[in-house]
Amino acid sequence: MKDKILVVDDEWNMRNLIKIHLSKINVDINEAKTGKEAIQMLDKTTYNLLILDIMLPDIDGWEVCTTVRETKNVPILMLTARSDIKDRVHGLNIGADDYLTKPFAPVELVARVTALIRREKMINKEKDTPILYFEDLSINMVSRTVKVKDKPIGLTPKEFDILYLIASQPKRVFTREMILDKIWATNEMRELRAIDTHVKNIREKLRNSGFSYNPIKTVWGIGYRFFNTEEDKT
Repeated sequence: MKDKILVVDDEWNMRNLIKIHLSKINVDINEAKTGKEAIQMLDKTTYNLLILDIMLPDIDGWEVCTTVRETKNVPILMLTARSDIKDRVHGLNIGADDYLTKPFAPVELVARVTALIRREKMINKEKDTPILYFEDLSINMVSRTVKVKDKPIGLTPKEFDILYLIASQPKRVFTREMILDKIWATNEMRELRAIDTHVKNIREKLRNSGFSYNPIKTVWGIGYRFFNTEEDKT
């Protein structure tokens, strides 16, 4: 079965260009011209990847990304004509997984798309991994869901991966470089500050859900480890 990709861009030339480049890999591509159209299509169809332009005629890519992240963990590759780091950080804050700046090289587009889909497939294949439980918090690798008191918490794919990685080895300290190596593909944009942004988002989402303590503890000058309630609450 082919992987399904939704390309969202108001310019026909850009959508067609992406389709031509991605014709080299075995994927089905659907197209949306507006943000609202994209949201409607995502509600009806399951996609392996969303390629999302920021500048759209109705609602912008930021709003689409935020809306999608309320209910779905589909990987999101955002397209932007700006290389401003503030845009990239903002995108990470609201749930984007990767960025590509226009104009882009065809080989880079194919590489980033392939990496995002491959990583998601690898994660989903880990069916034998048990559910992790920590007081009111449960982390299920099979369904890729996080719950606090049985209430689902909407984490982005990378936020989920970071939380699961650290929680699965609660006595281990992870440097930012280790987290990048384990979760980010080698051809993805790799910024140490992105780790801090994702960890901040995880903490805020769990705190807002009513979770009783901060699940990821900062080890100053090194990185992060899971908050062990038996050791750290004494």
